[in-house]
Amino acid sequence: MPEQDPSSTINQPSMMNELISRIRILERSHQNSREKILLINQNMIEEYKDIIEEMRSIKTEVKETKKDILKMQETFKKFIDEMNSFVRKEEIKVLEKYINMWNPMNFVTEEEVLNLIKKKRKNVKKRRTN
Repeated sequence: MPEQDPSSTINQPSMMNELISRIRILERSHQNSREKILLINQNMIEEYKDIIEEMRSIKTEVKETKKDILKMQETFKKFIDEMNSFVRKEEIKVLEKYINMWNPMNFVTEEEVLNLIKKKRKNVKKRRTN
């Protein structure tokens, strides 16, 4: 058997205690790391759930927006169809030209014509009697 140094036998329990102490420190550190990782995982799961919910909400909003856009497109199409049935500027100009040619302000009413006829008859009768 090899000879042992007397100081080394005294140091063995001390070294053993130090090793045990280091192992405990490492175990605590390992346990703390595991707890942190577990907490991080839980937070990630919560974040994932929140993101999924937000995505659902956005998807619903996008669907509603698409419906609104389709309604607006239909309304615009109807509006354009209505506008196509309006009279064009050129057609109005033609009508204006004819109205100006006819000059309806110079037209006489039926009553005015009857009065004129009566006057003429009277004049004719007066001439015949004279």
